[in-house]
Amino acid sequence: MNDLGKWLVSIAGTPEGARLATMLALTSAVAHAAFGALQKGRYDPWLSRGAIDVWLAIISAPVALFLVPWPNFTTALILVGAIVVHFAYKVTMALAYEKAAYTVVYPVVRGTGPLVTVLAASLFFGEHFSFVQWIGVACLSGGILLLALRNLSEEQIDVRSLKIGLLWALVCGMLVAVYTTYDAYGIRQSPDPFTFLAWFFFVTALDMPILAAWRYRRMANPPVLRPLVWRGLIGAVIAWISFGGVMMATRLDKVGEAAVLRETSTVFAALIGWFILGEKVGPRRLFLMALVALGAVIVEMGA
Repeated sequence: MNDLGKWLVSIAGTPEGARLATMLALTSAVAHAAFGALQKGRYDPWLSRGAIDVWLAIISAPVALFLVPWPNFTTALILVGAIVVHFAYKVTMALAYEKAAYTVVYPVVRGTGPLVTVLAASLFFGEHFSFVQWIGVACLSGGILLLALRNLSEEQIDVRSLKIGLLWALVCGMLVAVYTTYDAYGIRQSPDPFTFLAWFFFVTALDMPILAAWRYRRMANPPVLRPLVWRGLIGAVIAWISFGGVMMATRLDKVGEAAVLRETSTVFAALIGWFILGEKVGPRRLFLMALVALGAVIVEMGA
């Protein structure tokens, strides 16, 4: 794994690295769509995330402790910050899911994230998008947010709860941009990218299981845990692919481009809902999905 890490570092910033980064970002998008669909359902979002993080810790611990080099002092400090940033993201995500529907919350979070990430990448990494690429970002983020508005028009829930849910979704979208930029900095600072990934998944997975257990004990009618345990295992594997893929993409190429490509997950999420969950899509959603995909293509072609 150490040799693989050295090879990945050696191709960073090269055309070969850019091609691999594109593949990783798109793979991450597909995985993240599956991750979102897995969280959608009858289970409390706090319990769902807790189950996923239990398995993330179990899977990641032996890799971190025995298969990769231990983090140096700088990487260790960055990992402490990652715990705080990702805990805030997970809490705001759960709060948003509590108040509003998945189909409304998810697009708002994913539509806000890439726009802010591109701006942050320009500020912290000196990456600058061309005018054509900004048109692509506008198409992608605009298409995602219009999907949220379309889904919002079909919701019939308490208006106050909906407003609170949307507010949490916007905050969560901002935190997506923060953690994408912060994680990109962290994996670039680490001498071995797999060290950062393994320890990242281990240490950032230790908080939500505690919170979920506290919540479970206080439920009047707690759910049966066995199905949730298996969903957590599947979610943990998908999380490694999704979050690990996009972080590795930011190590190999531009942070902003990886973030934009990753948010095509909204398109894949809609396709999963259409073909697997049996949800209706309709011509308007198809148009907006095409707009999101077009935005990603423009960003890549305008580079």
